[in-house]
Amino acid sequence: MKKKKVLITANIDLFIFKFLLPYLKYFHDNKYEVHVASNGDTAVTDIPYCDKKYNICFSRTIFNNDNLVSYKQIKKIIQKNNYDLIFCHTPFGAAITRFAARKLQKKGKVKVVYTAHGFHFYKGGSWKNWLIFYNAEKFLAKYTDVLITINQEDYDIAKRKFKTHVEYVPGIGIDNSKYDFELSKAEKDKLKTSLKIPNDSFVMIYSAELNKNKNQILLINVMKNILQDFPNTYLLLPGNDTYGGYYQSIVKKENLSKNILFLNFRKDIPQLLKISDLAVASSIREGLGLNVIEALYSGLPVVATNNRGHRDFIINGENGFLVDINNPSEFENKVRLFITRKNNPLKKNNNIQKMLEKYLLKNVLQKMDNIFKKLEDDNDE
Repeated sequence: MKKKKVLITANIDLFIFKFLLPYLKYFHDNKYEVHVASNGDTAVTDIPYCDKKYNICFSRTIFNNDNLVSYKQIKKIIQKNNYDLIFCHTPFGAAITRFAARKLQKKGKVKVVYTAHGFHFYKGGSWKNWLIFYNAEKFLAKYTDVLITINQEDYDIAKRKFKTHVEYVPGIGIDNSKYDFELSKAEKDKLKTSLKIPNDSFVMIYSAELNKNKNQILLINVMKNILQDFPNTYLLLPGNDTYGGYYQSIVKKENLSKNILFLNFRKDIPQLLKISDLAVASSIREGLGLNVIEALYSGLPVVATNNRGHRDFIINGENGFLVDINNPSEFENKVRLFITRKNNPLKKNNNIQKMLEKYLLKNVLQKMDNIFKKLEDDNDE
């Protein structure tokens, strides 16, 4: 009997490592031969549950010669390997993969599943994004057997406008086993000391890549004002820098380096959440704020910008506050409510933690399993 094959694609290796390893394991456990294609030269021996790794020069911009090169690369791989399933992620990686696989997909020789981790067009977004990305996604939907959306707004748009089967799956799932632990006071004190944070400080955290969309400049400006009244406040910013040191230069210029800590990529995010008092999120656009869900699951309240990727799970005034992106003073005011520590500014809701269960990895994987099994059944008919 022929062994089933799956190709998983994403723009960069880091995306595979950060978000997709549970899915590689899922396919491995279900007796698939697992191939990965992404930009980066990570060896197959470094990727768990991966049988073959292809280095594809996927770009993250539209007008780039690498797009044509990557199209030719991925088309050759698809034609050579006779895949049963292609599971693609990230806008450009998924777009090029689906376009390269379109003829085989139309003939029913391969099933294509695309998870949209937040469309680049959205309510309130620029006309340019709607013109380019909306039309591209609408066109490519024809070559997609299942389009998975991870927030309600994207689901509603895709369901109404795109000619394909659309499913809503609440994110890629958080592995709650990483967060179900207690950190002793001694362990907390030790971690704070390593970061040069006094034990009696108020600590905020935003775990995200440093880039324009994540909009850390909002938090920097909020901190600049807050530190005038609460000098014992600290902001942790773990995440890779893809913005060329822009935020660091501003923090240095404003003499905020002592209180705003750029931590780069960290493997101890669960521990950093345990020493924090408040999670903040400043992104302009968000597919689904996995980092914020992890913070909520860890028991932290949240102050976040009001976008589609936060609205799905932040109940305003109950597990956090949603603030308009164009209202930095209100964002600051909400943060100050927590720093003063006089009264809990949030209403009590005993169902808040239960609401997060649908975002847990085990529940998300169950929904994905149903989707993949349905595709297998369609193939067998």
